[in-house]
Amino acid sequence: MPATPTPPPFNAPAARRLRAALGMTPEHVAYGMRVSYGHPHITPDHVMAWERGAAAPSASELTALAGTLWCSPGELIGRPRTLREHRIARGLAPEDVARAVGHELHAYLRMEETDNWRGTDRQSAALADLLGLGLPDFVTVTGRDARLGDLLRNAVTTRWQAYVRPVAKVVPLDRPFLEGALQGLHQDYQGHMAATLSWGGGSSDAGDAARDFLDRIVEHFWTRIQESPA
Repeated sequence: MPATPTPPPFNAPAARRLRAALGMTPEHVAYGMRVSYGHPHITPDHVMAWERGAAAPSASELTALAGTLWCSPGELIGRPRTLREHRIARGLAPEDVARAVGHELHAYLRMEETDNWRGTDRQSAALADLLGLGLPDFVTVTGRDARLGDLLRNAVTTRWQAYVRPVAKVVPLDRPFLEGALQGLHQDYQGHMAATLSWGGGSSDAGDAARDFLDRIVEHFWTRIQESPA
């Protein structure tokens, strides 16, 4: 029996703010979801629990809530993390995405369930365009974050020049951008290590900073890319 999909990250303050802006009460929202969107089980208690962050609506409830509040589903969720969450944020059905990227529906749904995108370069480009994915989200959704992290950690702890080409295979960016980002990350990390090793071993804080830098290497990489001159 397949596992129940994890609900997308729900933005409780946004739901409360949108409801208030429309002059609606939780009773109004629950009634609209029951009558107009076929969710007869929804009560005001459900709506209030969502707005408090004590619970989160399912994917179908989120779509119905968005319709009742006259907004897009994307306005009611936090930052999407997975392929499924990006699709829901765009208000698209699985059939819409499967058709647009050229996958059979059952194959596409399997990718959502396993968080394992399998597509050609053309299909990946179509996916990014349909879901409005920026490059960091595209890398995450296509399951390349772990590989990118491994490459970046090797780049900053050894010779960064040797990792320009491997990183370029994961992140399709121009070579000058990648070279600048990898060199900058390498210098940052080596600075942490120099602080750790100086004066008879340095401080524990310096060592912790170096470990934290490696743990967050992908985040630091994207920051470097964003700061690179166009």
